[in-house]
Amino acid sequence: MKLKMMYSFLNSDINIIEKTLEETIQPDSLLLKQASLHTLQAGGKRIRPVFVLLSGKFGDYDINRMKYVAVALELIHMASLVHDDVIDDADLRRGKPTVKSKWDNRTAMYTGDYIFALSLELMTEITNPLAHRILANTIVEVCIGEIQQIRDKYQYDQNLRDYLRRIKRKTALLIAVSCQLGAIAAGVEESIHKKLYRFGYYVGMSFQITDDVLDFTGTEKELGKPAGSDLLQGNITLPALFAMRNPKYRAEIEKVNEQTEPAQMESIISLIKQSGAIEESLEISDRYLDKALAILDELPPNKVKKTLKDIAKFIGRRKF
Repeated sequence: MKLKMMYSFLNSDINIIEKTLEETIQPDSLLLKQASLHTLQAGGKRIRPVFVLLSGKFGDYDINRMKYVAVALELIHMASLVHDDVIDDADLRRGKPTVKSKWDNRTAMYTGDYIFALSLELMTEITNPLAHRILANTIVEVCIGEIQQIRDKYQYDQNLRDYLRRIKRKTALLIAVSCQLGAIAAGVEESIHKKLYRFGYYVGMSFQITDDVLDFTGTEKELGKPAGSDLLQGNITLPALFAMRNPKYRAEIEKVNEQTEPAQMESIISLIKQSGAIEESLEISDRYLDKALAILDELPPNKVKKTLKDIAKFIGRRKF
């Protein structure tokens, strides 16, 4: 089953969110508007808004309230992608030109900042001060993660803890907070929204590890960018970390830099596949996924629990 079919009963509400996203991005600056809409129209799975809406089903669900949280979280995600592409010097995302390649780095950074600011403005529609504190803290953590990503580029002496902390800020935190804020906006009790946070965190960790594996196992057509792009851009992900435990593989992987040729990258990717690192990484992903599914069993009876379970399994074990 395709991902969108799993939550097709939310289609009318997803359409409202898409419309609200486009209505929100209406700056006076033509350049800023073009760059922001370019980011929006690049598409995406809208996973974070979906988690907001599904979590809201545990409480008093009202799309006219939920949409502000869903759009705010998607805007933070969009802003972080625009900034990431500058950090990684990436020309393509999902097979399309990035803001930094279509315009320039300065335009991209201000576009990301603008989109971040919009998310804070939207959340003023939610009166619960806890929601505001959580969102503000999330933006702080995401920004710290961006700085750490810059710091860690081509740093081959990283350990597992460094990697897990980075992907928490890069991906897991935003999915966790999407679940939590969706529940808070629907007025659920604290014990439930905290469990939903943990569910989202575990799903997010599994999602990112799987994403990092696909970067080595996918084709350029499937990825929308050359295979091994993460490593080529200096991002040391879990498969590379596991492979580097072998001194012979480590010596080759550490040679990767911005000037590495495609043929050499193909050789490095083959080494990583031979090392068993792909299988080990997927085992770690599955551990996080199992923890997420265990949390679902602790939540009150609700028809959306099956949808949450199906989505978690799909994104944690997806091929593409």
